Parts: sequence; C-alpha cells; structure tokens
Amino acid sequence: MFRRLIGIFAATVLLTFQFFISSASALELDEATRTVKLNEQGDTVVLSLKQIKQGKRVFTDTCAQCHLGGVTKTNQNVGLDPETLALATPPRDNIEGLVDYLKNPTTYDGEIEISELHPSLKSADIFPEMRNVTEDDLTAVSGYILLQPKVMGKKWGGGKIYF
Repeated sequence: MFRRLIGIFAATVLLTFQFFISSASALELDEATRTVKLNEQGDTVVLSLKQIKQGKRVFTDTCAQCHLGGVTKTNQNVGLDPETLALATPPRDNIEGLVDYLKNPTTYDGEIEISELHPSLKSADIFPEMRNVTEDDLTAVSGYILLQPKVMGKKWGGGKIYF
C-alpha cells in the first residue's frame, strides 16, 4: 500500500513538472518566432499557440510517418526545410502554397499531379488519415511546418551538417 502511494505521488510530481515545462516552452514562442509567410506576395501571419498545438497534432498523426523531423523518407533530396520549399514550383514556403499542395500534390517541378502517391484531400479515399482533416487543420499543419525551422534550426528538414 505504501509503495503504491509513493508511486502515485511520484507520477503526480512528474506529470505536474511536465505540464509546467511544456507550458513554459509554448510561452517562449514570441510573436516574431510565430510569424510565418502567408503567401507568395510576402504577407505574413502570426500563428496562435492553439494553431501551433493543432498543427503539431495533425503533423504527428498524419505526416510524421514519412516526414519525421521534416525529412522526406521517400526522397531524401526534398525536405520540408524553407530553402527546399521555396525552390519548388510553385513555391511551397508559405501557408497558402502548402495548403494548396495538401489539396492537390504535384511533383517538385509542379508538372505532374501525384495525389495517388501523396496523402491529400483529393486522395482521402486512398489515404484514410486525410478523411477527417479540415481546412483549419491544413492551415495549422502548414504553419507548424513553416515554424519548425525557427524552433529546430538546421535539424528540421534534414539540413546538411558537415563535420
């Protein structure tokens, strides 16, 4: 009985500590960090903490299987880092560009539609993880993808690290 109480107490202390640490780290994201590109014209938007949390959830549930850490497992040459996204056709380094891609994915050069190969709203019958994804989810996950390089630095998207 005494061991069980100690275990419950220890678990409570650890969970409380984790709650405060995760809350503190979310609050550390100032407005400048949460500001990401909205469109090709260069307009910006400040992500809310709710959008970041929603984007992280969607990314973890739907995208991380193939894009853990912003790397593309099926093509190591095309990551989710800002430089790579900016060079896509059309550019995908903004929320509107990524939302468009998640609705109608194309090859990196923009010439071939690949909805049968990449999860999208268009191919929700093939990729069941996309069936419950809303427009708000698409915006949130796109913002999350664009925020990660600011949070993780070169680690996001498989940035090249030379020793």
